[in-house]
Amino acid sequence: MRPDTPADHTTEAERLLRTAAQYPEDHEPLFLQAAAHLELAGDRARAATLYDELLASSETAVDNPHLVKALKAANLWEYGHEAEARAIIDGIRAAGPLDAAPWEIIAETLEAHDELESAHDFFSAALKLLLSPGEEVPYATQSLLTGRHRVRRLMGVGHDAWDELADTLHTAAVPLDELHDPKRLWALGSSDPGELRAEINRIRAELGTYRTALSRPFPVAVLHWPEDELRELLTAYPELTQEYLSHADHLGRLEAALRDLHATGTPNLGIVTGTVPSYEAFAASEAASPSDPDLLPQYATTLAARGRAVPWPPARSAACWCGSARTYRECHGAA
Repeated sequence: MRPDTPADHTTEAERLLRTAAQYPEDHEPLFLQAAAHLELAGDRARAATLYDELLASSETAVDNPHLVKALKAANLWEYGHEAEARAIIDGIRAAGPLDAAPWEIIAETLEAHDELESAHDFFSAALKLLLSPGEEVPYATQSLLTGRHRVRRLMGVGHDAWDELADTLHTAAVPLDELHDPKRLWALGSSDPGELRAEINRIRAELGTYRTALSRPFPVAVLHWPEDELRELLTAYPELTQEYLSHADHLGRLEAALRDLHATGTPNLGIVTGTVPSYEAFAASEAASPSDPDLLPQYATTLAARGRAVPWPPARSAACWCGSARTYRECHGAA
């Protein structure tokens, strides 16, 4: 059962923090989930403390510092620390992170506080940074297009090329122009059965889109072994050699599998990187042998659920997912 009361959210936050103590390698995503539950419980001050702990940690580097800062800024603004939040927002804008999530969080925060022009600027700056002309729009970046479309409709400005792209990527039965129509709020107070019926249909379509996203809270992820880790894995568990003929073959199969999934319309794809100690710990927690090949996809799913997935495909100008130090275009994106 999902938490739905402040006490439930506090209990869930405490459980996540205990889990983080058990699995320090996953403390960042677990802390972020705990902070989100504390916000929902109304304990925003304690949530801010968790964000501060992550950013101040000297023992473990934060994987996504801009994401943590964006969440911290959004939380601070909600409980009266607007000036500090704005300072963090300015810092994120100046840093220009190559990840969609911090941009989206800040833009939606500005939108929620009726700063539509600033929200529009944030959405636009992110898209200029993250999208290259002619390249496929990554799954994580699509929501930036949708958010920008929504803000522009609220501002009453006409469509541009990015709005048209957002319309193209939108798959729900009700078009974005209807979902983002500011006049929808007026329909909620109407006594016209036709208007109310139309609004119910739009809300159902919107809920369907949200449910689809919530049904896959983490990416469909494939498991990647760096060359040294794969060598150690096969030395310790030679039974797995039937799964991995060579490191080059392993990388080629991963890229092919992701392309096949993408071709069938599977969204939100990602890659998780395994390590032998982590895999052995996972096997022990499952009371299973690391030599069991059936354990590998379960391990990949668990890593993805802990926030360890890197979205695929990367931009062609970005570093390749395999760690070759070449761009994706030069490496596995060449095909």
